[in-house]
Amino acid sequence: MLSGVPASYIKSVGQGDWAAHTEREKAGKDDINTGREMVNSGGSAPAVVYLANLCVALCVGAALKSDVVLENSATTLNHSMALVQRMEALLTQGNGSDVILRVQTLNTDEVKVIQVHSLVLTLQSDVFDELLQTRNSTAMVLRETPDCAAVFDKFIRYLYCGDITVRLNQAIPLHKLASKYHVWDLQQGLTQYMTQHLSSDSHTGHVVSWYQYAVQIGDVTLQNSCLQYLSWNLSSVLQSAEWSSVGEELLLSLLQRSDLVLQSELELYEALEAWINQNQPSGETAENALKAIRYAMISPQHLFHLQKKSSVMLKYYESVRDLLFLAFQFHAASPVQLAKYFDVNCSLFTPRNYLSPSWGSPWVINNPTRDDRSFSFQTQLGPSGYDASKRVTWNALFSPRWLPLSVRSAYPEQGSLQPTRTDGGRPRIIVTPATSSPDFAGVSFQKTVIVSARKQGKVVVRHVYNFHQSTEEAGDFLLEADLQRRASEYLIDSSLYLHIIVKPLYHSLIVAKK
Repeated sequence: MLSGVPASYIKSVGQGDWAAHTEREKAGKDDINTGREMVNSGGSAPAVVYLANLCVALCVGAALKSDVVLENSATTLNHSMALVQRMEALLTQGNGSDVILRVQTLNTDEVKVIQVHSLVLTLQSDVFDELLQTRNSTAMVLRETPDCAAVFDKFIRYLYCGDITVRLNQAIPLHKLASKYHVWDLQQGLTQYMTQHLSSDSHTGHVVSWYQYAVQIGDVTLQNSCLQYLSWNLSSVLQSAEWSSVGEELLLSLLQRSDLVLQSELELYEALEAWINQNQPSGETAENALKAIRYAMISPQHLFHLQKKSSVMLKYYESVRDLLFLAFQFHAASPVQLAKYFDVNCSLFTPRNYLSPSWGSPWVINNPTRDDRSFSFQTQLGPSGYDASKRVTWNALFSPRWLPLSVRSAYPEQGSLQPTRTDGGRPRIIVTPATSSPDFAGVSFQKTVIVSARKQGKVVVRHVYNFHQSTEEAGDFLLEADLQRRASEYLIDSSLYLHIIVKPLYHSLIVAKK
């Protein structure tokens, strides 16, 4: 009887089957021991044979998969972690290595030496497979940039173990290596890592560099994710060290967007002025950037101040003079009068997502799945000086489990239990004016609901919903959110953090802008 193996198990499997298994296990151990003896004694056992024997021994020793059903149940023993540990040890110790990688850092004398196994590299990368077939010796020289050379041993370890620990500053060089050597699973995993860690804290920032890298390699998905994050969290980006590293192309792309989330247009101008002073761009770039500022969204008092005190405004005044003149006219006339003489259907008169109190209000809803909530707030009628003293009162209604009439008809009895979120109900928010007014003539209103969440310990914008006066509600509001779950990514400490913005638009035909 073998130690540690129950007699009942051997009996159930059958003496013949157990004897056959014992012979296979003994043969596997003999093969691996033979391989070790040949390597330790300086023999020329091929790495392929050595690795094959290692895998056979691990598989035999790790688990038994019986073809005989035991009491109508089957169990798979998973010892894959032990295999990973042995593969990592194989790389670290260099046992059976048949290739020496000499990783040379470009423009330096630094060389990193790594002992590897051709079988592993060939299985993981067709690029390595081709390089290994054309090599003339056991040593292979690879030339890498400093950032890639610094993480090359981590990259090789992934080929052996299938897992990797990534830091923010290592994502790009690892992605470069995965792309260069065609390790597609790692490349896709790193793209997903970057998309999910845009809000992580770093001393100098990383989203801008990730965006620039995405543009360089043509990764549209990563590029759009970075651009959206910067747009929705621009106010915090403007106050960070990362703002000065924004390139000219990214700067102009951001300035063209209407979905920027920030305190005010004045905040954007002041950040642009700091960027120009620090980066000293060409005159053409500076002028194009200044022309993208929506001066009509800045009060006349602040415009006068910029004309006299802003060094950038004084230097480039001629390029924006007409825009400033039009902004002053906007502040002096009613929307109806303005529309008679000017094309108001342009970006100059289109507000962005401003967080200042005159444009909307925050709304924190505790335990949002409990019941319906209502909320009232005031905004300015419009951003022009003509409407500066006029206010509009808005009523907001939030329902955690609103049902369309077609579904409600299934619950006709009074007092019947309404279905939960999973039965068809969904969150709904409605924003309507408390009263109508003749002052609304020539003005339509776009409502924007910003949902904040905590990611990597930082409160960031999770989603932005837009809807117009004709609908009064966002049809896709929190459509994918599971508010029943306390750990929902849409909740902060079991509360729903909203910010409602009402944007007056000075045209009758609403054109969606990004």
